[in-house]
Amino acid sequence: MRKSFISLLLAFLVPVFVFIKTDKVFADDLSVMCEQITQDENTCKDISSSECRAKLEKCADYYDQQSALIANDLSKTQQQKNTLQNEISSLKKKISGLDYQISQGTLLVKDLSLQINDTQKSIDKTSFEISEAQEQIIAILRSIYEQDKKSSFVILLEGNLSDFFSNLAYLESLNAKISALIDSTTNLKNYLETQKVKIDTEKGQVQKTIQVQNLQKQQNEKNKQQQDSLLKLTEAQYQQQQREKAEADKNAASIKARIFELIGVSQAPTFGEALEIAKYVSSVTGVRPAFLLAILTQESSLGRNVGQCYLTDFDTGNGTNLQGVAKKRVMNPKSIQGFISLTESLGMKTKETPVSCWIPLYTSNGTPYGWGGAMGPAQFIASTWSAYTIKVTDITGRTANPWNIRDAFLASGLLLKDNGAGSSESVAAAKYYCGGNYGRYECRAYANSVLKFASQYEADIKAIGG
Repeated sequence: MRKSFISLLLAFLVPVFVFIKTDKVFADDLSVMCEQITQDENTCKDISSSECRAKLEKCADYYDQQSALIANDLSKTQQQKNTLQNEISSLKKKISGLDYQISQGTLLVKDLSLQINDTQKSIDKTSFEISEAQEQIIAILRSIYEQDKKSSFVILLEGNLSDFFSNLAYLESLNAKISALIDSTTNLKNYLETQKVKIDTEKGQVQKTIQVQNLQKQQNEKNKQQQDSLLKLTEAQYQQQQREKAEADKNAASIKARIFELIGVSQAPTFGEALEIAKYVSSVTGVRPAFLLAILTQESSLGRNVGQCYLTDFDTGNGTNLQGVAKKRVMNPKSIQGFISLTESLGMKTKETPVSCWIPLYTSNGTPYGWGGAMGPAQFIASTWSAYTIKVTDITGRTANPWNIRDAFLASGLLLKDNGAGSSESVAAAKYYCGGNYGRYECRAYANSVLKFASQYEADIKAIGG
């Protein structure tokens, strides 16, 4: 009886063990495969584009799941007692989580690169078809011209009545063919325009993804430095640091009532000043103060970095950095006139007003894409700012200025409200970064980063009794 029971138990446990082991081996294999794909520059060398994209999507899902697991672990850690070991454990998880997100971004860039190549091939094919159609049109027009030079009398003299009507039928067929070619060329040109818009969008997605990756890498470096610092502390030293931080936060609260007015951004606001503005904007828009602070932190470190370039060439959109070194694509030429009008209306020197630089992160077939040109603490481009100028002016009673920190906060709040911040801050943040196409990975990554800032700000605000 005992032997029979043990046999039954083993019969039950062995398949379970094999399943668990197999599942773990599958996860390990997927981890190895995804790491290789992330690091290998020739990921798709020997496979088709569709097979490559299927692998990329599988690995993106894997990294997404791992990131979510770590985020869940972090929320549990934060609920535990604030000790040195828990803090170190939390930082390790943050580092690992950001590593997964960075790997996701690498996969997305590779996937978008495939899409860009496919779109470029479509553009090249369509351009060739248009060129061929134009050559056929030219040949037909030349033939019609040659026939039109002959009078009906000459045609009758050269042949007979049958030849005359055959010539008329031929001309009629040429006219029909040229009409069909013109329709075809028009359709091809329309398709070409949509493909050009598509490739610009895809290239913009790549640039934004790499920008988010750079932010994630910077944050990870800070986490690693903080972890190294904590590893050198004893528990007693850590607790002393926590007490000193609490005292510093308490002292910071003493300045929160100071309401200020910055015409430019030669200096950035303190946390207390920024909090007061965020609370004011929240009373107008209903957007949570911590969320507003997080958006402005993500965009310009609360006004500390409003741009490192000047626009100097109004024809090409080129310029220099703040040190005078030549920089390309500082502003899209389509935005330049609006930028000039704005700065002149505010009494500012257009060529001495800082805007964001173009980040030369990616090219397609040697051709650069993307532009700088974002303005002020909220990093609005000229066209977006113009859509909120009247609203901000109506509320403040004075001319709106994107370099004024209060106006920047207010415009951000209004835009976030319009983006649905009351229903979903995550969606509102993603739209702030990406506009209508806010479902893409880099948009979600931006939103996640903003929400992390917002969570910390919420804790800081509660700590100082704000």
